[in-house]
Amino acid sequence: MIIGLVYDLLRHEERMLIEAIRSKGHGLKLLFVPERIDYLGERNSEQFDFAFQRSVSHYRALASSAILESRGVRVVNSYQTIRDSGDKLVTTAILASRGIKVPKTAVAYSRDGAIMAAREIGYPVVVKPILGSWGRMIARAKNEDDLLDIMDFREAMSSPHFKIHYIQQYIDKPGRDIRAFYVWGEVPTAIYRISQRWKTNTALGAKAAPASLSEEQVDLVIRAGEAMGSGVLGIDLLETKEGDTLVVEVNAVVEFRNTVQVTGYDLAGKMVEETVRVMRS
Repeated sequence: MIIGLVYDLLRHEERMLIEAIRSKGHGLKLLFVPERIDYLGERNSEQFDFAFQRSVSHYRALASSAILESRGVRVVNSYQTIRDSGDKLVTTAILASRGIKVPKTAVAYSRDGAIMAAREIGYPVVVKPILGSWGRMIARAKNEDDLLDIMDFREAMSSPHFKIHYIQQYIDKPGRDIRAFYVWGEVPTAIYRISQRWKTNTALGAKAAPASLSEEQVDLVIRAGEAMGSGVLGIDLLETKEGDTLVVEVNAVVEFRNTVQVTGYDLAGKMVEETVRVMRS
């Protein structure tokens, strides 16, 4: 097969995918998004069988995936999956509608509504932007004074998505969360992200370690992956003190450098093998 790689920054993950594609005997076509000009309505002139979407920019990923799909190219992950998983509100709504356990969450459209939602959920709460990654712009309110300060800041922001207040139950997790990898109906590997801080993103300094998932957690990841459209996904889980596991986020252009480093698992190879199998079926 000839496989396209759509990207805007060549990171370790993209280099691993390039190596995996070539080592497994497939052809490779690189599509560097910042240098592309796409004319809408043109017929498909792309010389590859499918493409991995690896753009860091959410909007570049959306736009380039939409254009490729309009030309009949299959993209992994799809435009729909990238759009849905890129919006925390949409992700949580989809998961909750499928009966998948998520933290108690409310969406408010005003400062007063956010305060009422937080009172109903119970402090502490976490306030998140509906768009964004790497733990940026996420704040914890331990009480109403904290929340009022956060609301003042958000209401002063120019971007309209900050006026949509996504208020979520704070989960007192055991010093870690779980990043599990979903690959076309399988969960081949997972890591713990360990931190003394309440935010456990590796981008903010959390340490990665191999994770062992229970059968129930594996089933939860598979259900979440299927709900979001399948493909290749990073699914973030929180463990509660009561023994439950909740899904908090789904990542459609998932980073896996730290996972490979601590587990030794060839995730790029798995992504290529399974995607080729699906495309051929």
